[in-house]
Amino acid sequence: MALKYTQQLKLSQKLLPQQILLMKLLQLPVIALEERIKEELETNPALEEDNEALNDDELFSNEESDNSEEIEFDEQGEIKEDDSKTIENDVVMEDYMDDEALDSYKYEISNKGADDDTREFIVVEGIGFQEQLEQQLGLKDITEQEYAIGSYLIGCLDEDGYLRREIDLIVDDLAFNYNLTTTVNEIENVLKLIQNFDPAGVGARNLQECLLLQLERKSEKTKEIIQAIHVIKHQMDEFSKKHYDKILKRLHITDEELKDIVDVIKHLNPRPGNSDAKETNLTSVIPDFIISVNDGVPELSINGRSLPDLKISKDYYEMLREYSKNKDKSAKEASNFIKGKIESAEWFIEALQQRHATLALCMHAILDHQKDYFISGDESKLKPMILKDIAGKVNLDLSTVSRVANSKYVQTPYGTFLLKTFFSESMSTDSGEEVSSREIKKILQDCIAAEDKKNPFTDDELCKALKEKGYNIARRTVAKYREQLDIPVGRMRKEI
Repeated sequence: MALKYTQQLKLSQKLLPQQILLMKLLQLPVIALEERIKEELETNPALEEDNEALNDDELFSNEESDNSEEIEFDEQGEIKEDDSKTIENDVVMEDYMDDEALDSYKYEISNKGADDDTREFIVVEGIGFQEQLEQQLGLKDITEQEYAIGSYLIGCLDEDGYLRREIDLIVDDLAFNYNLTTTVNEIENVLKLIQNFDPAGVGARNLQECLLLQLERKSEKTKEIIQAIHVIKHQMDEFSKKHYDKILKRLHITDEELKDIVDVIKHLNPRPGNSDAKETNLTSVIPDFIISVNDGVPELSINGRSLPDLKISKDYYEMLREYSKNKDKSAKEASNFIKGKIESAEWFIEALQQRHATLALCMHAILDHQKDYFISGDESKLKPMILKDIAGKVNLDLSTVSRVANSKYVQTPYGTFLLKTFFSESMSTDSGEEVSSREIKKILQDCIAAEDKKNPFTDDELCKALKEKGYNIARRTVAKYREQLDIPVGRMRKEI
């Protein structure tokens, strides 16, 4: 079959590089955006921080600035003699701003005011639990081989303090990787030594062994502790599934005695390796939006405190002017390189400005839609809201609104929430009123909080309770909302 050449005309849509950059920046939360700006500062030398940046009010005023430099190129890429205009791009700021005289803010962006302060925190981190175990191992009177086995076992412990690897496999690992011949009994003896270290329960191979190690370490063996040991040893499956009736029959004890046993077990640590996790966990949420209520009126601000102020390097303008005067090939290549870096920096600054404007536009629409909630904090006043509702108000595509809502937090007087949690489906009550699914979840939480813990509601009973309140939803929907709220089934909520 012979090859043929054909011509074909077709229309297609392609995003400009500037649009792709804007979409990527739009979906970043404030912490990721800070890292992205640092990365751009490292890769593009034409972009630099402005340590003497003006505040937002001064930056976006129409007053002339003597410090700004604006350059325009001709069709051959040379600098024109009249350098009072800006670099021409496929996407320029004139498309987004009024036709007034533009100042230095064309090449600068300020994300914080002059009175904003910068706080630095010094974090001192202590040694981990594995290092603690190694220190305790070094204090023991053991042979070199036992010390080597102990060090390897400590290294095999996971973050919870458990030894998940089989002893037989550890024997093979020591033989092949460390040329250390040992036996299962020898490893188990060293493991028992480690299980006597602090924190109690470390080195266990499963939850049952972990709890037993902690119970057996108790100095005073009360009746409740002895019974708790018996429950963990022989009724662990029934205890984990909360089949308390079976435990009562087998031990021939009263409800009060079982309650004391459960209380003892609940005070044990199922994750000894993470004993200090609550103290050392410094992860915090930095909100992208801040909403405050003053005199009953919600006010919105966009968090930009941690973002640096940016501008285009004046040195690159000077280099571009010098290289453009020289007509040889190497100077031409250098001029094109510098011009590309300046244009890339300009696109990045413009994308940040457009990101800020888009975030403000969408968040103001959300604030207006959920105004009653932000004023009162009453979740029952949350209205049904989907991406299409906000996209229609701001005349943007659904994907753009989705990027705005993705992974961003909003700080309110009632707490800090993921922005996407304010989006919810609508459901109809018996009276025909449209309510938010989040309102139903709140009512579901209240029902479970008020239930008798000795006889918790099943999903069917929760479904009936909601129907009595006028919310006609199916049992599987109740189960879905319960799982989204991280609430276990009724049997697992049972208490003595």
